[in-house]
Amino acid sequence: MIVALVVACEVGFWVLLALGLAARYLLRWRRTGLALLLGEPLLEVVLFVATALDLRNGAEPGWEHGLAALYIGFTVGYGHYTVRRLDAHATHRLAGGPRPEKPPRHGLARARYEGGLWLRTLLASCVALALLQAAILYVGDASATEPLRSWQGTTLRIAGIHGLIALSYLLFPKKAPAGSAGPGEERTDGERTPAGR
Repeated sequence: MIVALVVACEVGFWVLLALGLAARYLLRWRRTGLALLLGEPLLEVVLFVATALDLRNGAEPGWEHGLAALYIGFTVGYGHYTVRRLDAHATHRLAGGPRPEKPPRHGLARARYEGGLWLRTLLASCVALALLQAAILYVGDASATEPLRSWQGTTLRIAGIHGLIALSYLLFPKKAPAGSAGPGEERTDGERTPAGR
């Protein structure tokens, strides 16, 4: 049941996002679109409550409970970011708004961007770890909570691997071809190109 609910929440996230953007920009129903977009966190609340009730009703902790915690964590870390990015693209394509800035591709600007993404992964991991630890304490039986502890290890590995990837952009920055740096990026001659030009 929990796995099906995780899948349903993921599908629901994208359906609500599509309906919200369509209502805002195609139908010009701004309030309806905003209500649909603001309704997305309710999906995670439903998943959290369902997982807690499943454990409360005596279900043996399994990998599906760990998956639910990880899903909620990463929705907290990346959900708003995803909605904001897609809203910016919809504004540009459907409402004549400015073209969204592309992520920087080179130098320290790229390293800062990757570092920001890693901070989101770190937030997601902290939320998932907290939920998993709460479930472990709630169940209480050390032998029964091994799948949840395994998910804690998986969560730490995800955060660690992403951290190393982000750090590699700082230690080994990709250099832009001569004179071709984008806005806010460093050129190979040591100068920065002014943002927005």
